[in-house]
Amino acid sequence: MNSKQEIDKILTQIQADANVQKMKQYIQHGNVSTYEHCESVARLSYSIDRRLSLHSDLKVLLTGAMLHDFYLYDWHEDGDGSHRLHGFTHAKRACDNAKECFSIDEKTSHVIYSHMWPLNPERIPRSREAWIVCLADKYVSLRESLFRRQV
Repeated sequence: MNSKQEIDKILTQIQADANVQKMKQYIQHGNVSTYEHCESVARLSYSIDRRLSLHSDLKVLLTGAMLHDFYLYDWHEDGDGSHRLHGFTHAKRACDNAKECFSIDEKTSHVIYSHMWPLNPERIPRSREAWIVCLADKYVSLRESLFRRQV
């Protein structure tokens, strides 16, 4: 099985979910949707795991990566003011949404909840899956912010 097939086997059902599809409506960084961002983090997380032979639980790794920003709002708009502290609060919202929609386990929940470390210093990643997603998210976010700007 090649990498795309292995990733698709785990993520196809999640990606087909109507709520996950809503992530395509929101911009994450530059001109990249939240859905596209999460997909990139999942692919990079898989690549890191495989290249470094880390032997992560792929279901936890890929599910956590795909749902790490499953907060379902446009963080660029203030709205009712609840998005002002987005960087500090969205991981919990994404985690709550993932628990509600997908009944994720505790290990996957932790991947999502801790992905904003060190901005949230009390949420230190405690598993290899959480560390991989945290680092992949930082790299993908930086790349999107610097090179995928809106015109």
